[in-house]
Amino acid sequence: MTPSRQIQRQPAWFMLASEFGESTLNEKGSGEFDPTFVITKLGAKVNRVILSGLVERLELRETSNGSQMYQGQIRDPSGLYYFSVGEYATESMREFVIQLHDKVESGEPVLLCMTAKARWYQTDEGAVYTSIRPEEAAVVSRERYASWLVRACSETLERLDQHQKSLNCEPTKEAMMQQGIPAKMIDGLIAANAHYGQIDTEGYRLNVMQALDIAEGKMAAATTAPPKLELSDSTTEDEIKTDGVDLQSVILECIQSMDNGEGVDFESLVRNLSSRGFTREQSEAELDAMSDDGTLHEPRFGWFKIVA
Repeated sequence: MTPSRQIQRQPAWFMLASEFGESTLNEKGSGEFDPTFVITKLGAKVNRVILSGLVERLELRETSNGSQMYQGQIRDPSGLYYFSVGEYATESMREFVIQLHDKVESGEPVLLCMTAKARWYQTDEGAVYTSIRPEEAAVVSRERYASWLVRACSETLERLDQHQKSLNCEPTKEAMMQQGIPAKMIDGLIAANAHYGQIDTEGYRLNVMQALDIAEGKMAAATTAPPKLELSDSTTEDEIKTDGVDLQSVILECIQSMDNGEGVDFESLVRNLSSRGFTREQSEAELDAMSDDGTLHEPRFGWFKIVA
């Protein structure tokens, strides 16, 4: 009798949303049960992640096969994590997300901490999007959220340090070990440096500074859900002003402030505009119009940049 293969549980990474969300490299072993990894620009090979933040959206949707799935977003100081919970989830997780949905629908701000599996999806156009599949989750206090921020920032700074060390040596395991880079980082750093090339790490450092300010109480954390805009029956798609503010100007302002060189993704823009009172339909229509008239362009599907 052939002994059964033992499946090793992968460790979970404490990680801010920006590092995970900007990842476009993935890896999967050839075996049926081999784990799948998302490899970040800083070299983390992520199979599981521990995240925390404010639940910004949670919606119940029907899939193409007729089953139901909850899809949502969690925001931390650096950006958004996207997650989904469907029939494949454990009974306890499904029950938890049903209760969570009621809280979010009532407008109650909810800080969540979650352990989740890393997922990725590639479109026909070649764009790669990351998401997570929750394994365990709990509502947490601001104090617990602050503790998570400190841990996530500490580990991000460690990865920044290891990434910098990897640039100062040959891309081999032996050379990186001599630089003092931990064994768990070496394979990911070799793959990441080859795939992403030279990267700008300043955005990650700014994310860490902002997150630590929030953890220390120097800056207010996002703990309230964005307001919902109530429209009258006479509102039309052509009405794209709220309280006298021009939507196109707000979109340009958002992209200028949020673009770190690769553009700004559609969902981040829509959520930011929603918090300023614009509906998803208004934002989508205006983004299409600005793309058509040449004000914006999409360097990759679903990402917007201002035309210079």
